[in-house]
Amino acid sequence: MTILGGGSIVCMLVLGLLLSAFFSGSETGFYRVSRLRLALDGRSGDTIAKTLLWLANRPPLFVATALLGNNLANYMTSLAILLATRKILGEHVFAEILMPVLLAPLVFVYGELLPKKLYFVAPNKLLRRGAPLFWFCFLIFAPFSLLLSGFGRLLQFVLGESPEEVRWRLARSEINKLLDEGKEIGILRPAQRDLAQAVSSMANHSVLRHSQAVHRFPTVSSTDSIETILNSARKVGATQLLVVEGSSKTTQGYVQISQLLQTNATWQTTIQPLATLQQNVSPLDAMIEMQSGNHALAEIVDASGRSLGVVSLATMARQLMS
Repeated sequence: MTILGGGSIVCMLVLGLLLSAFFSGSETGFYRVSRLRLALDGRSGDTIAKTLLWLANRPPLFVATALLGNNLANYMTSLAILLATRKILGEHVFAEILMPVLLAPLVFVYGELLPKKLYFVAPNKLLRRGAPLFWFCFLIFAPFSLLLSGFGRLLQFVLGESPEEVRWRLARSEINKLLDEGKEIGILRPAQRDLAQAVSSMANHSVLRHSQAVHRFPTVSSTDSIETILNSARKVGATQLLVVEGSSKTTQGYVQISQLLQTNATWQTTIQPLATLQQNVSPLDAMIEMQSGNHALAEIVDASGRSLGVVSLATMARQLMS
């Protein structure tokens, strides 16, 4: 017979169910919570929001804590059911097997299904209320959580997926969800929503993706006549042309066809220098820099200054609006 009294067994059962509900719901809540809201609340000095954002940006840590806590809670619940069975019915093997099976639906509904649903509906509110307890458990489980997190990072290294990529994917998903909700309640028009999603998509990759190799870009020689240049532009439908230095093919800059049509002087005076952008610059930063410097074309270079291609401000703008 068990040395625990009936009240202690009931307390263990209730505590196990509550902890199971807490950790199961918290795991869903961290995937569901609005990171934008946490970031804004954190900037205003909200300590709880800062701690939740820190955890939300580290999925391996909060998942490891939730799994360890959930396993501990399930063990407590199973042990309480076993002790209660022995207390009431005595040590009967059949009863000890049957009672956990009969009570499994109750544990599943109140320890897993219902809390996940509640945290799915109100993740921010429930996570804030449970933040102190989750942090307490996080500190207790830290040695094991860090071990599991390290194993997860090893898998990420083997599979070629970094934690930063996971965070970017979660952030993009959150932004797209926010935009869809804005459209549904009438805050955003469809065109505004599509533009915002395009901006979010462009911000995630390098400007090099929108560039062309110099030899593929329409070019003219600095010795060509203005009639030759206009004919070349008309054939390819270009509004800007790269200017190269005679036989050396060294890029001097570019000319705008609209300016050529308006000038009365020699056309070489209208040559404008190319802006220079590093290859890891985002398209949005590139567009802002080119717009502020009044550059229609820019040259993409690597860390050593080697030319990698040419990008057009108009082309990036069209891709953003398409």
